[in-house]
Amino acid sequence: MKRIAILGSTGSIGCSTLRVAEAYPDRFEVVALAAGNNLNMVFEQVKQWQPRLVSMAKEEDAEKLRSLLRQRGMSAIEVVFGAAGAVKVATCPEVDFVVSAIVGVAGLEATYEAVRAGKILGLANKECLVAAGDLITAEARRQGKPLLPIDSEHNAVHQCLRGGRMEEVERIWLTASGGPFLNKPQSEFGSITVEQALNHPTWKMGKRITIDSATLMNKGFEVIEACRLFHVPPAKVEVMVHPQSTIHSMVEFVDGSILAQFSVTDMRLPILYALTYPERIESDMRFSVSDLRHLDFCPPDVNKFPCLRLAYEAVAAGGGKTVALNAADEVAVAAFLDGKITFDEIPNIIEAVVARTSSQPPESIGTVLKVDSESRQAAREEVQKRKRRVTSFA
Repeated sequence: MKRIAILGSTGSIGCSTLRVAEAYPDRFEVVALAAGNNLNMVFEQVKQWQPRLVSMAKEEDAEKLRSLLRQRGMSAIEVVFGAAGAVKVATCPEVDFVVSAIVGVAGLEATYEAVRAGKILGLANKECLVAAGDLITAEARRQGKPLLPIDSEHNAVHQCLRGGRMEEVERIWLTASGGPFLNKPQSEFGSITVEQALNHPTWKMGKRITIDSATLMNKGFEVIEACRLFHVPPAKVEVMVHPQSTIHSMVEFVDGSILAQFSVTDMRLPILYALTYPERIESDMRFSVSDLRHLDFCPPDVNKFPCLRLAYEAVAAGGGKTVALNAADEVAVAAFLDGKITFDEIPNIIEAVVARTSSQPPESIGTVLKVDSESRQAAREEVQKRKRRVTSFA
């Protein structure tokens, strides 16, 4: 029986993890949950799973949850809140495996402390590795515990790497759908509306990640993740546009062999893989091989999508550059969604902020958070310079 904690239990990855646990009740016990502000959903999760520990983002929600649990005769369940509460969930002594799925740097401290506490980590929070990947991977090596990727692309790479040794790897290939503007002329990027940018051709995701997919910044973040998870230089990680999103990733070996991973596009599969590694257990998730009839590939246009270039440059420079990349992107995307800047100004703001940031490696999570805060402020200043109400185009 594997005892698990979930950071971000009410998000899509958290809910999918609970579905996996529900399907294999003899294998998994849900011991601790950390959630955001969705009190009603957390209450339902707690009623079903009866964990020993629950954390809410806000103190007032924690108090409301305590009251609801007392009314149900479940007052033995400990309820905590805030960043300290999430850390308590991540380091709970009864927990073997922590799923890190809190979006953004809000989950960074708890994720790092889970690794420090010797937990096996299933990582679905890309911002953690982008902002503090060197610190997290170094600590995991010290603890002798694996970091198991839940992101479909890196989970696919992890599976392919079981076919050879790291020293035999020539190149890691990450596939990208290309987003909604793959065939749109760059000259028209300034007139892209929020509605158009949120209309992803393949996936239904949150707003920020959907915009990041449209700019290819999401794929840039994945390049950084791959470098840090698999300890390879950026020159060994390549992106290939694959609109069908059938093949999740590929690994090329020195003899010319290429292993590709494809499966149903269901996040329960990479979650199950991570939770049961190094085993593989039976599931009902099946891929129709007939879907392989038509596969397209082409290289990305980094002039048209400069965010991908900026990610490569940031990870090559290292240090605070990747922290600034993530922070500036979050601010710039929010400004675009709020109608304060145009779509084509997103990479300009990111580039300006990263250029102002030192490549000095952060010495601690506290330093990472300081650089993150400073970068967000710098990005807000860049937004103010460009701020204008964007006209809605037909």
